[in-house]
Amino acid sequence: MFMDTEEMYDKLYRYCYMKTKHQQTAEDITQETFLRFLESHSYKEIGKQTSYLYTIARNLCYDHFRKKTELPLEMKEEMLFADNTETQTTTIALEQTLQQLPEKEQELLFLRYTNGLSAAQAAAILNLSRFAVYRQEKKALKQLKKILDRRDFYDG
Repeated sequence: MFMDTEEMYDKLYRYCYMKTKHQQTAEDITQETFLRFLESHSYKEIGKQTSYLYTIARNLCYDHFRKKTELPLEMKEEMLFADNTETQTTTIALEQTLQQLPEKEQELLFLRYTNGLSAAQAAAILNLSRFAVYRQEKKALKQLKKILDRRDFYDG
């Protein structure tokens, strides 16, 4: 069908978790995404499954937020049990910095760097041209660097 199903499931789960910040909700949406994909008989174009799965997942995440006004925040388990304080501090600082970017740029960086998607795949998911993906990615990274540089200045 497409890339390793387990790998795709993990990537979609991380994507849903990035959107919802809630483990159980992300698991539910990921499972629902695969069910809807498998039930869909109208969309079987070869090479487009990845973007179609992300589109389903994104729409389910949006639907979730429309239905629910309050969402509990949850600490990541790996953060609670991390042995390396420096890594933990860096991760928290990076997450806080990323949250200062617009949601579209957060999503783009997540797809490209966390889930390792190509520019073409990210473009299909975000309904952009590859040129726009490269341009927005460069802009987002520049903003991220500027925020981190300011943070270092104030922390130092």
